[in-house]
Amino acid sequence: MITHEVLNQAPPREGVDEFGTNVPLVEAVARWGRADVPGEAAPAGPSRTHRAGPAVSTLAEIGRHVGAAAFQRDAERANTHPPVLHTHDRWGNRIDEVEYDDAYHRIMAAAIGAGAHTSAWASPGAGANVDRAAAFFLFAQVEPGHACPVSMTHAAVPTLELAASGLHDEWMPRLLSRAYEPALADRVGPREARPAPADRVGPREARPVSRSGAKRSALMGMAMTEKQGGSDVRANTTRAEPTGVDDGWGHEFRLTGHKWFCSAPMSDAFLVLAQAPGGLSCFFVPRVLPDGTRNVFRIQRLKDKLGNRSNASSEIELDGTTAWLVGDEGRGVTTIVQMVTRTRLDCVIGSAAGMRQSVAEAAWHVRHRSAFGALLVDQPAMAAVVADLAIESEAATITAMRLARAYDDDTDGPERAFRRLATAVAKYWICKRGPGHAYEALECLGGNGYTEAFPLARRYREQPLLAIWEGSGNVIALDVLRVLGREPEAFEAFFDVVGEAVGEHAAFDVALAEARAVVRELASDVASSAAAARARELTERLALVLQASLLVQHAPAAVADVFVRTRLEGAGGLLYGALPAGVDTAAILARA
Repeated sequence: MITHEVLNQAPPREGVDEFGTNVPLVEAVARWGRADVPGEAAPAGPSRTHRAGPAVSTLAEIGRHVGAAAFQRDAERANTHPPVLHTHDRWGNRIDEVEYDDAYHRIMAAAIGAGAHTSAWASPGAGANVDRAAAFFLFAQVEPGHACPVSMTHAAVPTLELAASGLHDEWMPRLLSRAYEPALADRVGPREARPAPADRVGPREARPVSRSGAKRSALMGMAMTEKQGGSDVRANTTRAEPTGVDDGWGHEFRLTGHKWFCSAPMSDAFLVLAQAPGGLSCFFVPRVLPDGTRNVFRIQRLKDKLGNRSNASSEIELDGTTAWLVGDEGRGVTTIVQMVTRTRLDCVIGSAAGMRQSVAEAAWHVRHRSAFGALLVDQPAMAAVVADLAIESEAATITAMRLARAYDDDTDGPERAFRRLATAVAKYWICKRGPGHAYEALECLGGNGYTEAFPLARRYREQPLLAIWEGSGNVIALDVLRVLGREPEAFEAFFDVVGEAVGEHAAFDVALAEARAVVRELASDVASSAAAARARELTERLALVLQASLLVQHAPAAVADVFVRTRLEGAGGLLYGALPAGVDTAAILARA
């Protein structure tokens, strides 16, 4: 007698083209991107087992690659076999190395090989940032932890433009490279190792590094946060003492202090904030020095995080660590904000990618699972939930891609002004919507969704991080208020973009007028405590009219109308699936 027969379970969601099946993403790339421009083939991976898979250079190829069973298994393994810190080798030498599972290295090799990090800088122009954002989106949809160093490397490029010419010229080609070489190498570039000046002081890690030769590529990280300050980086206490050496890399300093959060500590170099004699400044800190020795970069411990398990986040100690000034002394925040702005954009893209994963998994489940005599997708209550989740996902996707398009124009024009405000607005709203969205999608899978055998438990833990990274809710909302006080032209540019949908939907026109009224009211006394108390309200209103405008202009009426009715008019309920009468859920689900 058969006592255990598996029935009525959804098959594995494998062998899927994650790009081609994502209709809103395909449409956004066709509208604003360059639509699968052939890219540089990924070079052969590094030695041993860290080899890249097949070259993935177009979005269609990436979509198939990340939708394959092998990539999904690597995504799971990278999170169930998290990074391990080795502070010393077996002989007692200090090494400060983090060991990652081979699955993580395969994921990284594919993402870097596909240009998900710096392809927009390597081949700039209209649509470059959209194509790069779409590639980043697809990889982050399936495995989000690796996206941290990928994002930081992309975002570091404009800040490195402010470095001394010798440093810039040596490191920039490595950031743009599509090679992935995870080990620390014996020198930083093709030039001969530079002997240390006789008067150089300060400790060095004497242990020699790998003799594998100069690396062709590099990944970048950053370290700003300290225990006593958090987001208040001006409270940082890490000291930067000038050495008096001024070489091709610029003014040399020694850094001493601790950093409370330093992600991806095996990156090749970091942008670090420290207090110099002239004030808070930005510094370039390589793991390996030009003379081939290790810089002092002591990893105290890895953070035991709620999610983001595949990515190592650490506490580090700097003790006479060699660094080079980037930008002007005393202008550290202004210098590093070039990087922070773009990592905030990637938080938006990553949150949107997470919403897509949630919708895709939920839609797959309800199309294959039956209950009470019918497929779940054919039952109105479940169809309404998944349709509502799909609307939220589409709104996030179209906003992320339109925002990426604004980064293609780096002149001091309206697009730059628009993105200054829209990045903060989207970062606040989309990242905050992510956790609740992930939970509701998880519930669609019932008990399966709550187990670690399915990916939505991992996604549920991941989504809150993107709302915290690069400025949590109040920090971002107060930044929006700061823009209102200091850069009113950004609001003009924002409303010019949003206003392109005026006249298409009466409820949208009302919401836009109300948002403008709140802006005028707060602008009269932007520095007041009353204005600060309403910063979140302002940001939310701006986010909703931005999303509604883009959907009204570019999405099918079935999607745009429901978004406006539920998010702007307040029809329906407060939770996903409480839709008003007359919604065409079948049309919405067809896009999911």
